[in-house]
Amino acid sequence: MKPIIEFTDRGLFCPPANVYIDPWKPVDKAIITHAHSDHARWGMKHYLSHHDSETILRLRLGQDISLETLAFNETVDISGVKVSLHPAGHIYGSAQIRLEYKGQIAVVSGDYKLEDDGFSGQFEPVRCHSFVTESTFGLPIYSWKPQPSIMEEIHEWWLGNQAQNKTSLLIAYSLGKSQRIIHQLDRAIGTVYLHGAVYNVNNALIAGGAELPSLPKVSAEVSKEDLRKALVIAPSSALNSPWVNRFRPFSTGIASGWMMVRGAKRRRAADRGFVMSDHADWPGLNQAIGATGADTIYVTHGFTSVFSRWLREQGKQAYEVETLYSGETEDNDEEVATSEPS
Repeated sequence: MKPIIEFTDRGLFCPPANVYIDPWKPVDKAIITHAHSDHARWGMKHYLSHHDSETILRLRLGQDISLETLAFNETVDISGVKVSLHPAGHIYGSAQIRLEYKGQIAVVSGDYKLEDDGFSGQFEPVRCHSFVTESTFGLPIYSWKPQPSIMEEIHEWWLGNQAQNKTSLLIAYSLGKSQRIIHQLDRAIGTVYLHGAVYNVNNALIAGGAELPSLPKVSAEVSKEDLRKALVIAPSSALNSPWVNRFRPFSTGIASGWMMVRGAKRRRAADRGFVMSDHADWPGLNQAIGATGADTIYVTHGFTSVFSRWLREQGKQAYEVETLYSGETEDNDEEVATSEPS
């Protein structure tokens, strides 16, 4: 029997359904795990995704795209293949794709994390024969602290900057990490402003039903005095632009899983690094894969060589797969497509 998923130059392909998952070249039918730009690309004739991804997909790919949406655990039949979406916990609306055909079950996870951040949903393991996983942080050195500890660090940093009459500039992905932080912020500390890219994403998610506060954008109407002691959330693309000059004096904090690596904060010219990622850490990757019961594991991006070798040592059939997914990049914000000058 032919495998239920194949890896092609256009992306992950399910032959019996004639559908691609997160393709990177134009195809007729695409199932999208989540709305990050390395997984949701322009040019597909028809898209299928979770309900909660709709407004952000239309923001990024065009309001007139042909898009069908499903709820979690809702099943559709595509040429005899049972297709359903299941929570991935990566960002709002992110889903794992379950494919069942003639007794074979494959799950394409996209990107995922196991910690429930209170906004993105709780990852749910799905039993399967084959599992497609990321390995963005697939080294034993990566192990995340609980989110409340990181938020406490962010709050203390903000308060410390206020005592020095400084603006706090927090760098985080426009889609995903920014909303996760916004959702957990203690806004009694002070005023919060958003870079235009974060503002656009935030409003699109709110329009789609997400429970987020509507926060102001940094604009020409916002005075320097208004910004003093405020927290400003922006993507990394803003760091080397003239846009940041309006905040001086300011302190820069970066929220990223890469902040765990010694030297990363220094390379990025950050005053503070906060170890926060929307991807699974080493324990999370291993726990998730174990919970699927899958014997065959395909590792698509990240530390693919090391992680697939580790899985083989644990008795799994593990294979490295070359894709165009990037995971959490260290130097570039994956949401540049939604950036705008403010």
